[in-house]
Amino acid sequence: MIKDSKEERREYDYLIVGAGLFGSVFAHEMTKRKKKCLVIDRRNHLGGNVYCEHIEGIEVHKYGAHIFHTNDKKIWDYVNQFTSFNNYINSPLSFSKGKLYNLPFNMNTFYQLWGVKTPAEAKRIINKQIETYGTKSPENLEEQALSLVGKDIYDTLIKEYTEKQWGRKAVELPAFIIKRLPVRFTFDNNYFNDRYQGIPKGGYNTIINGLLEGIETRTGVDFFEERSVLEALAKKVVYTGKIDEFFGFKYGALEYRSLRFEHEILNTDNYQGNAVVNYNDKTYDYTRIIEHKHFDFGKQDKTVITKEYPEAWTLKKEAYYPVNDHKNQEIFKKYKEASMCLENIIFGGRLAEYRYYDMHQIIASSLTKVNQVLQKETIG
Repeated sequence: MIKDSKEERREYDYLIVGAGLFGSVFAHEMTKRKKKCLVIDRRNHLGGNVYCEHIEGIEVHKYGAHIFHTNDKKIWDYVNQFTSFNNYINSPLSFSKGKLYNLPFNMNTFYQLWGVKTPAEAKRIINKQIETYGTKSPENLEEQALSLVGKDIYDTLIKEYTEKQWGRKAVELPAFIIKRLPVRFTFDNNYFNDRYQGIPKGGYNTIINGLLEGIETRTGVDFFEERSVLEALAKKVVYTGKIDEFFGFKYGALEYRSLRFEHEILNTDNYQGNAVVNYNDKTYDYTRIIEHKHFDFGKQDKTVITKEYPEAWTLKKEAYYPVNDHKNQEIFKKYKEASMCLENIIFGGRLAEYRYYDMHQIIASSLTKVNQVLQKETIG
């Protein structure tokens, strides 16, 4: 293949738009292979949504709780090359109708709900309620949840929380949002079943800084405000932003739910005794309170809490959760097809792929993309 002379003269091999996990992993791997990368981000910091801010000696998860978990030893080893992890186990609580309940749904929860002490007792209650309130062909989220766990769990721990989260009545939400609801008949409050779990010591910035060490980065840079200049700098662009924005919304805007975070420094050493407490009732506008010091078993004199408020999304707000209903998926398909026609643009990450990713999944996705790109370059 004869290369364009302009391409030969470009300063960078890759311009990476977005300094979150996908972009940072991609830049790190390509730099190891002697490729020259420039990483830019619209925000004034690196790390995307895993960014932590050091406040009162506490690593504050600026954009909501991030607990790393995976069953993939390769991914676990990959992140541990940059820092070690503590042994934090995610065991959230839910505050509902004046009482605290353990999550996920397990024997502790069932004891708190019904006073039952054995799995057989709990199963009898759940199965009877499923038989009474469930349906074989759920048409909305409420019917789906009732068919999976029955009325008590749904009314107490799911309904109002979900309606706050999505800004719509449960009967107006599609059934597929809840594909399954894990129910454990053991006294186990560990939210995740994964073999590896924890919080990076020093916060997630240590991972991002390790990934981007020695790589040129620029923050506070809006790709779309300087698009032609920035694209001219590199042979290829790795784009991790919203795919509809990349194409000028020509097929319409994809829908999301947004979040607002209110951070508070409190003059107490322990506010709620747990890192994450969900607030199920609609009388609270927020869905959960995070007390960050508990992620690191902190002993500081003060504490920092974050209240998480779900919000309707607009083009001026941060996009967090894609609304993957039929209408939006049809729009996304058009953008996906358009993206496949662009030879020198690589799309990756939750916004570019219009899907939700856990952290271990986004790292694996970026590593896979690196291998695909390198194979294509070798063949080309």
